[in-house]
Amino acid sequence: MAQIIDGKALAAQVLERTAKDVADMIAGGGVAPGLAVILVGNDPASEVYVGRKIAQCRKAGILSLEHRLPADTPQADVLALIDQFNADPAVHGILVQLPLPKHINAALVLDRIDPAKDVDGFHPVNVGRLSTGTGGLVPCTPLGVMLLLDSVIDDYRGLNVVVIGKSNIVGKPVSMLLLEREATVTVTHIETRDLPDVARKADIIVAAAGAPHLVRGYWVKPGAVVIDVGINRVTDHDGKTRLIGDCATHELDHAKAVTPVPGGVGPMTIACLLSNTVLAAKRSSPDFQ
Repeated sequence: MAQIIDGKALAAQVLERTAKDVADMIAGGGVAPGLAVILVGNDPASEVYVGRKIAQCRKAGILSLEHRLPADTPQADVLALIDQFNADPAVHGILVQLPLPKHINAALVLDRIDPAKDVDGFHPVNVGRLSTGTGGLVPCTPLGVMLLLDSVIDDYRGLNVVVIGKSNIVGKPVSMLLLEREATVTVTHIETRDLPDVARKADIIVAAAGAPHLVRGYWVKPGAVVIDVGINRVTDHDGKTRLIGDCATHELDHAKAVTPVPGGVGPMTIACLLSNTVLAAKRSSPDFQ
């Protein structure tokens, strides 16, 4: 029987450490870390996600500055708001919730964020630092994936890893993090030829393709660790909607460990966002070493 990696429990540990860091910073005469969240429009999923982030910020003692803008807000106004936060010393992290309305250039908006305040880790400067192993803020979901893996793997050296999905948000950055641990990484996607055969060679599979139950039991060799990043909404025959991952978890009893959906990677993403905010606040201090 595969071990279920409890993302909720691990995220709670990360949040507990983050709250302690915040308390220690304030006790030492510092200010509370500040996170500015910009939400443009009323995408239902984004509304829920932002609400969760804000609630966790409050629990951890992080100052949350929420800005909800109408869907027709001009791009120039969003950029001006980011400029305002870039210049505000009380703001240590800036998060622009995606997706943005179609009239706004998301790449331009993300590039406008000060890399030192880019707690999502999407700015080209942070991407470059990650690829060269020279620091920077790491994207939250890949960082969460690594913490989940660390809970069941002690040594990555020489392990074969197959990453399914080549996105800038998950696939590419998580592959770079794994390379830093001396794993041998193969980045694939749904167009990869003979993908099941490639996956069967993996000691670790990170599935982030956005394809419901793409990874079946016969894709996974006995004893492999499977991290399911996919979050897919499907409707059952009775009309009920539920979330499923990219992996058919019910077929993976022969794996060493798997993450569930929901309750696996998702909680870790928010926890790592708050952790990144505290790290950005620490780095902004002249006492940071």
